[in-house]
Amino acid sequence: MRITIELEPGDINHFMQALARSRRTAQQADEADILDAAKQALDSAPLATAPTYVRKRIAGVQRLVAMIEDDAWALPAPARVDVLEALVYFSDPEDLIPDDIEVIGLLDDAIMLELMLRKLAPVLRAYADFCKFREELSAAPPATRQEYAASLARKREALRVRLGKARRIANSV
Repeated sequence: MRITIELEPGDINHFMQALARSRRTAQQADEADILDAAKQALDSAPLATAPTYVRKRIAGVQRLVAMIEDDAWALPAPARVDVLEALVYFSDPEDLIPDDIEVIGLLDDAIMLELMLRKLAPVLRAYADFCKFREELSAAPPATRQEYAASLARKREALRVRLGKARRIANSV
């Protein structure tokens, strides 16, 4: 059976208001505490009873955590705040629908994650490209660690330029 949920602008606005509360928390809280809370929420989430749609979106939390923790990627501040606010929302067990309500408790988290993953899609693509480049570079590393670090820095900067262009285009629409 397939169930489709259509969100009207007012529905999305409701989620954006909840996200704004998470943004305030993300700006005031310690990043390490947010990451620890997100990992704890992942470990304790009742995924066994959650629908597949929810489980697929929750997997996105792991990608967000990995991206934040990757020192070589060094996610820029604006995108970092976006990721942290998504993690704050996900970590709150008493968000729009309390997480311990069987089957539907994580539905609001999945919807919020879908909204945030769409917003962060260019950042996630750039990070995936960076990881792929790093993997290829590690397979045939340069002669020195300095050359390796310089290659990573050049790739990271090129991807950030691409992100800046994508952000400017998105803001002009």
